[in-house]
Amino acid sequence: MIVLRPLLCSSAPLLGVSWVRFGELTVSKWKTGLSLSVQRWCTSEASGWSSDHLSSGTVKYQQLKKYFVRRLKAAYHKFHSIPDYSVVCGCHHVYFIKDDGIYRIDKRDVLEPEQVLHLEHVSRGERRTRAESDERFQWTIQRIRLSPQEKHLAATLKCHHKEELRCVVVRLGERNIPILPSHHILLELESVFSFEWATDDVLFYTTLEGLRSSSVFRLDLTSNGSSKVTSVYEETQPEVFVEVALSRDRQILTINCNSRTSSEVMLIDVTKSHLEPFVVQPRQLDLLYHVEHWKGLLIILANTGPAQEYQVMQSPISEPSMGSWVSLFALSPDTAIKDMDVVGDHCLLVGKTPASELVLSVTSLSNPKETYLIELPSWACAIETKKPGLADQQDVLEFLLSSPVHPPVPYSLDLGEGLLLSEAGNQAHSESQEEYITTRLKACSHDGTLVPVTLFHAVPVEDLSHVPLLVHVYGAYGRDLSMEFCPVKRFLLEQGWALAYCHIRGGGERGLSWHRQARVEGKQRGVEDLQACLLKFFSLGVSSPSLTAATACSAGAVPVAALCNRNPNMMRAVTLQAPFLDVLGAMEKPNLSLTLEDRDEWGDPVGNLNHRHVIASYCPLHNITPQHYPSMLLTAHSDDPRVPLEGVLKYTKYIKKAIHTHFSRKPNAGGF
Repeated sequence: MIVLRPLLCSSAPLLGVSWVRFGELTVSKWKTGLSLSVQRWCTSEASGWSSDHLSSGTVKYQQLKKYFVRRLKAAYHKFHSIPDYSVVCGCHHVYFIKDDGIYRIDKRDVLEPEQVLHLEHVSRGERRTRAESDERFQWTIQRIRLSPQEKHLAATLKCHHKEELRCVVVRLGERNIPILPSHHILLELESVFSFEWATDDVLFYTTLEGLRSSSVFRLDLTSNGSSKVTSVYEETQPEVFVEVALSRDRQILTINCNSRTSSEVMLIDVTKSHLEPFVVQPRQLDLLYHVEHWKGLLIILANTGPAQEYQVMQSPISEPSMGSWVSLFALSPDTAIKDMDVVGDHCLLVGKTPASELVLSVTSLSNPKETYLIELPSWACAIETKKPGLADQQDVLEFLLSSPVHPPVPYSLDLGEGLLLSEAGNQAHSESQEEYITTRLKACSHDGTLVPVTLFHAVPVEDLSHVPLLVHVYGAYGRDLSMEFCPVKRFLLEQGWALAYCHIRGGGERGLSWHRQARVEGKQRGVEDLQACLLKFFSLGVSSPSLTAATACSAGAVPVAALCNRNPNMMRAVTLQAPFLDVLGAMEKPNLSLTLEDRDEWGDPVGNLNHRHVIASYCPLHNITPQHYPSMLLTAHSDDPRVPLEGVLKYTKYIKKAIHTHFSRKPNAGGF
């Protein structure tokens, strides 16, 4: 057994993160391999541990740390070459990213790759500290966009260790015929968030100021290398986020102005000479919509269906307002629409069943009665569609399927033929996808609502009673719990853990109403859902409270920490990343960056007394009481504008005091 004293290191950096640690680290051997659990302990100075014992424990901890670092590095190395969609196909070249920049290969000739952007050249213009200058490169490439005829390339870069964004515009020439120096870099634009080419010489983009994106600009390039930037649109409502996007057929550029409760979309027809935006449907409270284009018609995904859920609508581009919208189709009422794409002459919908399984629905836009469903592998939990290149087939959809423990597998769907092809490559890869078991469960919450749960494990459910369990949860803002592949999750399964993903209300797994049920006055439902999920596991013989840990980030920390206050013996340990723990305090301060727009999610404790009572009833910080608590690891960025460090430190102070008070009253109290 290794015992570490509790630390409060508000200024000590851990990989650039201020961190707080409570508890005791216990390492034990399981039949399935080495597992790691966290145990509560008395923080009193009278704990009785000698300095020699603590020194020995520290040495063992350092050895354990080295072991896990080595194993995790091996896990990431094992999956370093998994498929992704960072490759961009142009008319004549294929572009790809390497550590030092962007390269391209000519599809017409077998030649060595040609570098078109060198990151070191971008960094030369930066004012850097001496420490920063010692780094080889400062930038990571995030997104690439090619102009229609492959005349220009634009790429956004993110600065290491900062929230700084930059867009680099490059003029692309022929090999060995330099047009401009410094790898053809024309200019660099600061703080660019989203960007799309309308023509070969016109780029529309939005900028990010703090956490707000409210401005749209137009960049015009000329043949002599000069440029002109003009303002296109400025959003005045602070809760509205603005970004630009290009339709799949590259005929329409959209300016999307979305809040959490309403939408307004403006269109620019890039086939016209005058690139002037016009509004589709003016903003209307509780109306959410998204726009695609097909043969002069707008294909609109809007929450105008039964119970304000999404359905697919259609209108002529010449009469885009809501009065001209005609319903095309919707999925069955028990299937939530998660995304829409228009591929060739077909509309594709990504949906989730009541068990949170992925489904694909394909409908012919020429004849909407022709609809069919695509059966996906039972393990599939996340889908990433490929943004089409300039020369890609328009009637074929390429996408990746993955889960937290299953690496991405490429698929191609020929929508006209209804033919789904896997590009897994070999049988061994296919078998590795089936190596671990995916089980879908439903937990009955306090009000009778069935909450979907996804469980990943290596042995049958009936053999999971002595297996450590890691529970994941989010449940806020209508966002689904992240289910993409992560080598660390795969590593945990290999170490003998089981992984559970609880799709509680407040998230978006079951549609828009799933989110609405746990907004503002319904926030307690997320806590009740999480408790129901844990009770479901234990009733089935899956793990036990003494072997269960929960993990969450940001707003997902609210249901976890609230349940720790209400029923702390349901978990042995908790890890919270950038946790939102002082809901009441944050919502009382309108000067914080997200308070005003977040009141749609959490409520307004200043202007609404009932909201205040509801928030105060579950707010993790304001419900701490002297009692046993699970061991906790909290990590928070000192300069995080989304989750202020002040709330995390205050929570840490209060919970330490509560633990001390509890053990001072009951000095012989123990953990599990």
